[in-house]
Amino acid sequence: MEVLKIATAGSVDDGKSTLIGRLLYDTKSLTTDKLEAIEKSSKQKGYDYLDFSLATDGLVAEREQGITIDVAHIYFSTAKKSYIIADTPGHVEYTRNMVTGASTSQVSIILIDARKGVIEQTYRHFFINNLLRVKEIVVAINKMDLVDYSEEVFNQIKADFQALNAKSTFKEQNVSYIPLAAINGGNVVDKSVDMPWYDGQTVLEHLEALEPADVYEKGQARFPIQTVVRPKMAEYHDFRGYAGKLYGNNIKVGDSVTVLPSLTESKVSKIHFFDKEFDEAAVGSSITIELENDINVTRGDMIVKSSELPQVEKDINTTVCWMDSKKLVPGAKYFVQHNTNRVLAKIDSVKNVIATDFSGTKEASQLAINEIGEVNIKLSKALYFDAYNDNKSNGAFILIDAATNTTAGAGFIR
Repeated sequence: MEVLKIATAGSVDDGKSTLIGRLLYDTKSLTTDKLEAIEKSSKQKGYDYLDFSLATDGLVAEREQGITIDVAHIYFSTAKKSYIIADTPGHVEYTRNMVTGASTSQVSIILIDARKGVIEQTYRHFFINNLLRVKEIVVAINKMDLVDYSEEVFNQIKADFQALNAKSTFKEQNVSYIPLAAINGGNVVDKSVDMPWYDGQTVLEHLEALEPADVYEKGQARFPIQTVVRPKMAEYHDFRGYAGKLYGNNIKVGDSVTVLPSLTESKVSKIHFFDKEFDEAAVGSSITIELENDINVTRGDMIVKSSELPQVEKDINTTVCWMDSKKLVPGAKYFVQHNTNRVLAKIDSVKNVIATDFSGTKEASQLAINEIGEVNIKLSKALYFDAYNDNKSNGAFILIDAATNTTAGAGFIR
């Protein structure tokens, strides 16, 4: 079954958690005990409706304050698809959490309070989705029940967002606009009877209609090696396979390939998926491949098609979202974790901080927590990469603090 990864974004109290809870409730994805807990809590608070935000806010602080702090991952399925939703926080101080949640998502739902319209945080959420090259955007204009289900209000917010979209790299056909009343389920799973003027799809209908080709990345095949498979069994004593996840594009038996960084050439002889063999592996598959000749391949290497070699450099120009309380400054040393390859690196320079409202950059020499900026990095050995705009999987990396082993930043190679 197809799996669609979704991120949510929105300002405080725009209704992200309520929307997700409503999706779970209306698709009958809530367990009986969870539903009973929601009913009990809603009564205790004196609500005359079910507070579906309780379905996603897992931390005690989230439930007490009515906000989202950490990234929660929610899973549910319909007859057509399986879904993974990253419910990300809206606060500016949790920008790093939103980057984390959206980085692996193919679709983003940006919620807007119909009473407030497009605000500063909307700009930031849309900017991050544009930076991360999320394929599809759903602009969910929520709380339409609080503006008397006004078509005029909806059209004005849509026009404001379209003006914002003109500053981005998104095509208009990849941005959809849906009016919602999530608290009562209007246009979430079922059509709202209160908005007869809207003849488009509900949120679930839109998600169900998305085809894999619409949301999955297609580029050049990249196969980072996670481990070398050498079974300790007599019948497989000659077996030598290379396991990992395939990114970018398909690969098939007979393809001429090159192993990086050694530049050794070979051909794919077999492709294994668990206990079965296939002539071709689809992008996104976790597979084991065999090569025609016995060559030296190890974890951290990458297998690519010989006609599709990536860039190989020791100096890289990047965009970094900084996640550490300790500022990013020139001269600092970190590990660059790029796919399965880890390389010691030194920050050569911080060029600027990028404004998340599409207004440009301002000169800077360091990055503070939650800031995004352009950073030049020198590596101890060459990295084999693609520009993030050409191949997301092979153009992204994380910076790891060598002293604490914490993830200090997320980066995108330009």
